[in-house]
Amino acid sequence: MERLKTSLCGISLSNPVIPASGTFGYGREFAELYDINILGTFSFKGTTKDPRYGNPTPRIAECSSGMINAVGLQNPGVEKVIEEELPNLAKIFSKPVMANVSGFSVEDYAYTCQRLDSCPQVGWLEVNVSCPNVHGGGMSFGTSPEAAAEVTRAVKKVTTKPVIIKLSPNVTDIISIAKACEEAGADGISLINTMLGMRIDLRKRRPVIANNMGGFSGSAIFPVAVRMVWQVAHAVNIPVVGMGGVSSAEDVIEMMMAGASAVQIGAANLIDPFICKKIIEDLPETMDRLGINTLEEIIKGAQLWEKM
Repeated sequence: MERLKTSLCGISLSNPVIPASGTFGYGREFAELYDINILGTFSFKGTTKDPRYGNPTPRIAECSSGMINAVGLQNPGVEKVIEEELPNLAKIFSKPVMANVSGFSVEDYAYTCQRLDSCPQVGWLEVNVSCPNVHGGGMSFGTSPEAAAEVTRAVKKVTTKPVIIKLSPNVTDIISIAKACEEAGADGISLINTMLGMRIDLRKRRPVIANNMGGFSGSAIFPVAVRMVWQVAHAVNIPVVGMGGVSSAEDVIEMMMAGASAVQIGAANLIDPFICKKIIEDLPETMDRLGINTLEEIIKGAQLWEKM
């Protein structure tokens, strides 16, 4: 449907709905439930240079309006992804896919992105800078403009496809980090990643998650995500992908009004595996109800109240 179309870094999408990395695997399980080619695209499981078995269990904690996870980037490593996962993906998904990349050093990021850049199915590289910098004291690359920019420059040097930097909300100044990435050559910004959260088992008197803390996601973080998408979209001149607590067609439209060119759905996929399909089907009626002709016309469409 023409009115649902949007564009991300020069690549056309049939609609803005994108399952987020870590909530959709490599698409196989969902392809057994419905034709995943109805999606705009999807961001596949976070990939690192080397295989990772992830954090010890338990890794998940339930919350009243979301969940906390500390899976720990479990994945088979980039070589296995290229040799096995991408050929299997080509059998079920005909559109360009978003490759989510994580790393623990600048060299890790550059190597993994360079390898995935050569894969014909990959349309965008979504670079998650929320990982700890093993050479920088363990602080996340995404907590400083300088570190985020360093990763961006290293990846852009070895790739030809659009590079979208995925930012963490666990910072005090998201705008300075986004602008640093743009200046370093980023083609887009993706936000927000999970917020840092914790739950305590009252009977055992210790954290529910073996890692003590983890990434908090779900509907509770939606207002924070909308705020950060608004801030970044109005501070940079590159596309923004919005995410964080999105679970309805109305949420997608709100994110786009805040400034997102496309919208990712994360935790909601783990609650309802059909949620992305439902959102795509609900969008036309929701647009009619709100007097929206096309989705592209509403990007950055929300107007702030003038200060008295």
